Amino acid sequence: MVTFSIVIALLADRMLGEARHFHPLVGFGRLAGWVETGCRRLVRAPVPAADSIAAPPAALQWLGGALGWALLIIPPTVLMAVLQAALNTWLALLVDVIVLYFCIGGRSLREHAWAVARQLHGGDLDRAREKVSRMVSRDTASMDSQSILKSAIESVLENGSDAVLAPLFWFVVAGAPGVLCYRLCNTLDAMWGYRNDRYLYFGRVAARMDDVLNWFPARCCALSYALAGRVVVALQCWHSQAPLWDSPNAGPVMAAGAGALGLQLGGPARYDNDLRRRPILGRGSPPTLADIEAALALIRRATGIWLVVIALCEALAWFFNLPLLLTTLWASLWA
Repeated sequence: MVTFSIVIALLADRMLGEARHFHPLVGFGRLAGWVETGCRRLVRAPVPAADSIAAPPAALQWLGGALGWALLIIPPTVLMAVLQAALNTWLALLVDVIVLYFCIGGRSLREHAWAVARQLHGGDLDRAREKVSRMVSRDTASMDSQSILKSAIESVLENGSDAVLAPLFWFVVAGAPGVLCYRLCNTLDAMWGYRNDRYLYFGRVAARMDDVLNWFPARCCALSYALAGRVVVALQCWHSQAPLWDSPNAGPVMAAGAGALGLQLGGPARYDNDLRRRPILGRGSPPTLADIEAALALIRRATGIWLVVIALCEALAWFFNLPLLLTTLWASLWA
């Protein structure tokens, strides 16, 4: 049933994409804004002003962020678990598919990447910068075409884990409650997980919990990228380059993905008017326009590998439980 639910949810995402109106995660984002305001007031840790000399104490900001995370993540996860336990098998299956569909974003990722590719193909750098700014958090105003390409491909590879494979992992592990918990944590990290005056301490718990939940799925993603591309190069890049990256989970995913594609990514990038000396990722030639689609194809192949592994594990679990099922049935017939 797990494999069936995943296939249906992936097909729904491919055909329908994200809900254009009333998407649950949009509502969650608004709720997170209200909760942030309330938690800051409750612990007396207002948003640090840009010209403020004395910011609120770090401990108060951390406490407010921890409280906000708990209020936003724990109740929905528990309610989903209670709902699943109360439903019959077929209704529970339907809820599984619906929740997983809302928690993955494969088609949305493709649409964002294709939008960048179209503008670059047409030679409109201004529009390409505007489109890629929707995919990355770095400064895009002065990017040339090569920087835009790198940024888009890096985002595709990283979000292949965050928006596709990691949700599948948590769905397999813990069903609808698990994937819901993961997706809400990931969304909260995207809102609060910044290293600036506003969120350095307030968003610390959200960022760390996202790191914890992504640790194992990111490494499974990196391995599947390697298996779906240039295996040896990808594994070598993962081993040597990922530890140099500032993110413990994006490093393995992007290094393995760049190596699997035979590309050179990474390098300096500007964030908040500050030039960061990022390490080089991958090995090979600089990316071309065709490599955006190559990165998307890599995610499709990696997803296919995951589906095969999940289906095999489910089949083996069914096979080894079959003798117990037959014994129980035989005993009930003769009871």
